[in-house]
Amino acid sequence: MLFTILLAAAAILAGAIAAVTGFGVGSVLTPVFALKTGTKLAVAAVAIPHFVATAQRFWILRRHVNRRVLLGFGVASALGGLGGAFAHTRVSSRGLSFVFGILLLTAALAELTGWMQKVHWGWRAAWAAGALSGALGGLVGNQGSVRTAALLGFHVPKDSFVATATAIALFVDGARLPVYLATQWDQLVTLWPLVLSATVGGVIGTAFGARALERVPQRLFRRIVALVLMLLGFYMLVFGGA
Repeated sequence: MLFTILLAAAAILAGAIAAVTGFGVGSVLTPVFALKTGTKLAVAAVAIPHFVATAQRFWILRRHVNRRVLLGFGVASALGGLGGAFAHTRVSSRGLSFVFGILLLTAALAELTGWMQKVHWGWRAAWAAGALSGALGGLVGNQGSVRTAALLGFHVPKDSFVATATAIALFVDGARLPVYLATQWDQLVTLWPLVLSATVGGVIGTAFGARALERVPQRLFRRIVALVLMLLGFYMLVFGGA
């Protein structure tokens, strides 16, 4: 019972973070779920509340999706993520986590120091950045954060930033969730109270976060994203290979 309450609280926090930054549900919930189930099953279990919270966030922000970024960066990110997922078992997780953490810290520092303001992805660069970030995210298993780091180079308004990141995430969830359900259904069924608790918490957190996003100024928004990326980068450097 205590763990269920802890999971629900983590889900509320995760949903709120994701509604403001465009990512965070998987980053926050997976380590918590893994305390009870192990990492492999945690990834599959978290995919359910992740999909629900992402769909809710997309519905709230659907009018702000940047179609140009979605069709270029988004498609390339999805394809890169698929390739990265296939290669996942052949590469050292510790080495990848280190590279992943360094890249997130670099993106965060680039934004906080103002260097990212000089970066403007063109059409071709968007495809390259999308493919690279998607491949790395697929390898490490955390696509949202690296995708968000790359999206900082597009300089779109905050609502469009979160909406577009959410639309891309929804495509990825739509592809991976049926696989998890088909391959780990028996195990997931036994976890339904925890999955339900995380899902409800994610919905509540998303609702609060969406309201908070409306009050965040554009410049402060980008700094918040950078700080969250920095925290996750440090986490991956210290605990990513554990």
